[in-house]
Amino acid sequence: MLDHFRRVFLRDIDTLRREVELYPDDLAPWKEVPGLPNTGGTLAVHLVGNLRHYVGAQLGKTGYVRDREGEFSVRGLSRQAILQLVAAARREVGDALVRLDPSALEAPFPAPILGQSLPAGLFLLHLAAHLSFHTGQIDYHRRAVTGASVSAGTVSLPALFETAPDASPSPRR
Repeated sequence: MLDHFRRVFLRDIDTLRREVELYPDDLAPWKEVPGLPNTGGTLAVHLVGNLRHYVGAQLGKTGYVRDREGEFSVRGLSRQAILQLVAAARREVGDALVRLDPSALEAPFPAPILGQSLPAGLFLLHLAAHLSFHTGQIDYHRRAVTGASVSAGTVSLPALFETAPDASPSPRR
């Protein structure tokens, strides 16, 4: 099961990277759109913080310290800076899930969630859905601000075959 989680997380983190790359310049991820509560840049920074905290630090013991408020207040990072954050999250998530003992999925998640205990496997499933949900929001934000309908391959089924346990991301064709 850990291999399955790892494949899904890496696939969706790779999609997040492609979404950021598809913005045409450094201003576009931060452009506000009426009716949308967050920009693509904000959502990308939030996803990185969420993954690095819950998967990297809690399961992988990386020592990452989250600043959730900062995730929603930072503005104007360059696409390159966002991509560096995404790359760090990918490394930490991949490393944590490859080293995690499979029995940990049935054990309580190491930190309380909303003051309660959840099995780690169930919380990982939630985190994967959270990543996919916000990546889809970034896709819509990007399309709204650029007018481009090009896809970044969000929730790609073929990518599950490409994201083998020890594989680095393959280039999109």
